[in-house]
Amino acid sequence: MTGARGLCLHRRVGRARRAAWRGASGAPRGGFCAREARALYSRELLKGSTETLLLSLLSGEPMYGYQVVKEIEDRSSGYFRLKEGTLYPALHRLEKDALVEGRWDTSPSGQNRRYYHITARGRRRLESMLREWTQFSRAVDLRARPNAV
Repeated sequence: MTGARGLCLHRRVGRARRAAWRGASGAPRGGFCAREARALYSRELLKGSTETLLLSLLSGEPMYGYQVVKEIEDRSSGYFRLKEGTLYPALHRLEKDALVEGRWDTSPSGQNRRYYHITARGRRRLESMLREWTQFSRAVDLRARPNAV
């Protein structure tokens, strides 16, 4: 977000005030800072990749919610940071579609936790998604970086 002089107001302006700078669609009115643009782009990428990330992570071993959050963050060197408001609705959608199955179990520390296991259908879906991702990313690279491919 930029002020009248083009300075970033990201740190000086609170969330409610930043929201007032946005239109009804949530899109920024006018310019906004590079930091805000990167964060928006990263959120959109995560939104479109959450299902693939969860299925690929669960294909290795069953995990409980907090473990999923930590593993995704660790394996992406902090790039992906899932919040509960993103994680659990995504896991419930995957469960509803029979791609994962949640089971209550006792952890090694003695706590009851809901572990999510990928199903055979989930593995097939993951394979399909990874093939599609490979094709998509190649096509983007061909257009965005034609000399690099």
